[in-house]
Amino acid sequence: MTQKKASLWKLFSTFFRIGIFTFGGGLAMLPLIERQVVETQGWVDRDEMLDIVALSQSIPGAIAVNCSVFIGLRLRGLPGAIAAMLGTMTPSVLVILIIAHFFTQFQSSTVLLRAFSGIKAAVIGLLAAAAFKVGRKAVVNRYGLVAAVCAFVLSAFKLLPAVWIIILGAVGGILYFSRRQGGEAQ
Repeated sequence: MTQKKASLWKLFSTFFRIGIFTFGGGLAMLPLIERQVVETQGWVDRDEMLDIVALSQSIPGAIAVNCSVFIGLRLRGLPGAIAAMLGTMTPSVLVILIIAHFFTQFQSSTVLLRAFSGIKAAVIGLLAAAAFKVGRKAVVNRYGLVAAVCAFVLSAFKLLPAVWIIILGAVGGILYFSRRQGGEAQ
């Protein structure tokens, strides 16, 4: 796939729009990020996006910010990383400043509380859609299914921290595919 060139302004404005129209944090932003950078802009392909999401999840920080930094870095180097990061973060900072200014008035608003209840439900749907899209691409065999189910159980029941689940997944993948490749060579 030929990669389209992105201006710094285009990186900033694309991630700003994603940030301003997404509630629920970084995971809820993933479907919008994927749609924009893969389908609309053509900046990366689906496989590369999957790698970016995996890498973004495995390092400290908000996943949406990490994704934007990796995409910006890939397209335009350090200035691109900064532009994409600022685009992702600026809407949240502005909303936080506005909420902080009017906090006491927002705190007792039943309309706002009802709106956020609806937003929370919508975010669950966005997270499920993101998990489904990533899962379709990542779970391609029995090993992938077993690894995904194990990771889900370990995470959902807080049996291991996320970093250890990622490390176990990496080690398991290396062992499984090394053994499988060794068996095919014989």
